[in-house]
Amino acid sequence: MRIKVCCISSIEEAQLATKYGANAIGLVGPMPSGPGPIEIELINEIARSVPPGVSTFLLTCETSAKGIIGIYKRTHTHVLQLVDEVDNMEVYSEVRAELPHVKLVQVIHVTGSESLSEAIILAPHVEAILLDSGNPKLEVKELGGTGRVHDWSISKAIVTECGVPVFLAGGLNPLNVADAIAQVKPFGVDVCSGLRRNGYLDEELLDIFVNAVRMNSSS
Repeated sequence: MRIKVCCISSIEEAQLATKYGANAIGLVGPMPSGPGPIEIELINEIARSVPPGVSTFLLTCETSAKGIIGIYKRTHTHVLQLVDEVDNMEVYSEVRAELPHVKLVQVIHVTGSESLSEAIILAPHVEAILLDSGNPKLEVKELGGTGRVHDWSISKAIVTECGVPVFLAGGLNPLNVADAIAQVKPFGVDVCSGLRRNGYLDEELLDIFVNAVRMNSSS
C-alpha cells in the first residue's frame, strides 16, 4: 500500500514524511483555492532534497500542454498530478512527447456515478488515477485539500474497473484510513489536512496514520 503525504511545505516536512515511510510527497503549485500552495522555487528545492525511492508529485491546475510542460520545467518532479480536467485528450500525448520520463496522474473528483465513466475514459492515458473530493464546477474551483470524504462505493467501482493504479484521497485521517482501505482497496492513499495541526504536518498524527495503513495492508 503506497502512502503519499501531500501539501508538503518545507524540507523539514518532507524529511518527516519520509522518516515515517511515505513513498511519495505532494508539492502544490499555484491553485485557485485550498491549502498547500508553495512557491515554485521551494517546490524545486524540496524535490531535490528527497532521498532515492521517494516519488515527488507536482500538483498543478494547468490544463493545457504548454502550461503543464512549462510549470514542470521549473520544478522537475517525478510525477505530474493534474488536478483539473485537461483541455482535450491530445494534451496527454503532447506532454508525453515533451516529457517522456515523467509519470502522469490524473485527479478525478468523485461527485457521482459519472466519475466511473470518466475514470474509464481517462485511464489509458495516464499511469494512475487519484480520487479526490473537490468540485471543479464551482465558480472558484475546489481542486483538492477539502478534507471531505466522498462516496467510497464509487471509488471501489473505479478501482475494480479502470485498469490502472488508483490512489484514494479526500478526507482521510488516522481514524478512517483503515476503513477506507478495507472498502476501496486502492493502490495507495493520499493525505493532506488529516495529518495537520495548526497548519503543520504533525508527527503524532503521521505515526498513527502510517501504522493504521500498514496494519490494514498486511491483514
